[in-house]
Amino acid sequence: MKPVHIRLLNLLLNYKGMLALAVLSAVINVVATLVGPLYIGRAIDVMIGPSQVDFTRLQPALLLLLIAYGGSSLFLWLLTYLSTRLSYKLVNRLRAQLYANINLLPLRFYDEVSHGNTINLFTNDADTVSDGILQGLMALISGVITIVGCLLFMVFLNPLMTGVVLLSTPVAYSVARFITTRSQKLFKETAQSLGKLNGFAEEMIEGQKIVQAFNYEPRSLQQFKDINAQLYQAGVRSQFISSLANPATRIVNNITYTMVGVIGAVVAIQGSLTAGEISSFLIYAVLFAKPINEFTSVLTQLQSAIASAERIFRVNDLEPEPPDAADARLLRDSTGAITFDHVSFAYDAAQPLIKDFNLSIAPGDHVAIVGHTGAGKTTLVNLLMRFYDIESGAISVDGTDIRRITRSSLRQSFGMVLQDTWLLNGSIRDNIAYAKPTATLDQVIAAATAAGAHNFICSLPNGYDTVITNMGDSLSQGQKQLLTISRVMLANPSILILDEATSSIDTYTEMHIQEAFRRMMVGRTSLVIAHRLSTIKSADIILVLDKGNIVEKGNHEELLNKDGYYAALYHSQFEGVAT
Repeated sequence: MKPVHIRLLNLLLNYKGMLALAVLSAVINVVATLVGPLYIGRAIDVMIGPSQVDFTRLQPALLLLLIAYGGSSLFLWLLTYLSTRLSYKLVNRLRAQLYANINLLPLRFYDEVSHGNTINLFTNDADTVSDGILQGLMALISGVITIVGCLLFMVFLNPLMTGVVLLSTPVAYSVARFITTRSQKLFKETAQSLGKLNGFAEEMIEGQKIVQAFNYEPRSLQQFKDINAQLYQAGVRSQFISSLANPATRIVNNITYTMVGVIGAVVAIQGSLTAGEISSFLIYAVLFAKPINEFTSVLTQLQSAIASAERIFRVNDLEPEPPDAADARLLRDSTGAITFDHVSFAYDAAQPLIKDFNLSIAPGDHVAIVGHTGAGKTTLVNLLMRFYDIESGAISVDGTDIRRITRSSLRQSFGMVLQDTWLLNGSIRDNIAYAKPTATLDQVIAAATAAGAHNFICSLPNGYDTVITNMGDSLSQGQKQLLTISRVMLANPSILILDEATSSIDTYTEMHIQEAFRRMMVGRTSLVIAHRLSTIKSADIILVLDKGNIVEKGNHEELLNKDGYYAALYHSQFEGVAT
């Protein structure tokens, strides 16, 4: 694997022309800046000569000075413009690559990595790379050219005074390094406190109903004040320590300037140096010291950029889902026949979940899957849709191993309704048509009508054009679920998967949604995962799972008559009602 800085350089080289022009602008800007002090010195010598001011010599010096600083300003603007363009192009490319790669990662990645960390890659880390690499890199290039240029001009003017400046350089750098090293630790504390504050505020705002319901406002406010106080303390200390860098290095620089001035005065008395040349030298000494004093912060910025880039590349380097087999075929018009043949699977190799699992589902069967939490119910669905691949055995749809079917066509054959309703920011129509973007309004309305959602949609301010947020706060839980059912109805899949689809809905709303499910299940193979056993009485087959194995199998009446595992589950839910 290539080092991070090499990979970043390769990204930058995608914009060779713009990068070369930016470097050239930096060079011209620095050179023009360095030429200026030379003409300032000449202008001073013309004005303080033994006779009156020689305007014939002064005017060319001032004109050249104007051209030098005008050119410097022009190319500084061009450098800023190009750096900004490069910055946005680089961050755009990074985010595009990251998003493309994340879309190819297996579901295991999302199970193991928090969503907040993933989002942070797109925001803070990408911006840190962009700002650090480009702004820091340009500052480093300009700084190196400035140091070399100033050194050459100072040696040309007076080698002895140049030696004094060079001797003070390590002292100024050491002082800046000492302060910056300590301030960085405090800045890290500040960032951690800020993250803690943002997380707490987001948590409290998102759960404001619960906060108010439990009268948590006073405690919430006190917790916020405590975290805010920590942020204040860390922020003040970090800013105070970092603010010492400039005055501390200025003390070293001022001592240096004083020594240079004294030496310059002695040399001038001897007639080896003019007053204008002393002025030029002092300006060069200031320009020479500036990038050295800032060198530590520039390196820190570059190191932060490399660290952020490493986090992004680490995700980009993750193994994507294995590609479809070379002989994989498209699954079209599936009958819904499903077979699990001696299937074994484990999320963690040390803790096997499903072992030697066997199951056959005929086309059109309505199959319910029940069991305690962690029994493996949702895992079966994940394996069936190839969100995870099995370790041994085979899963077949219509007699074909799903590993010999393209993932896209396999997943298009399934329609899934989950307990958590996922909606996107957009109109009602956009949310339903998510399953089929080319659908006409008539098709969307037909799907919503079949799902029993049409009436409530028409009651909204703008009907199907009503805009909702991804949280769907303006809709009830039942209404949100009806929208997800409408989405599946529009997709018209061959096989349905209902994973705890009504567990968070009240009984009255559940009756209407169950009716929508019954209409949707007609002629389709259906797999229903449910905790409410009252919702699956009509299932053709009920599978009772425990630790990844089928412990009972049959219809509702058969399983009750067995008076076993299922009967115990069923009676535990209704014994309170019976009394």
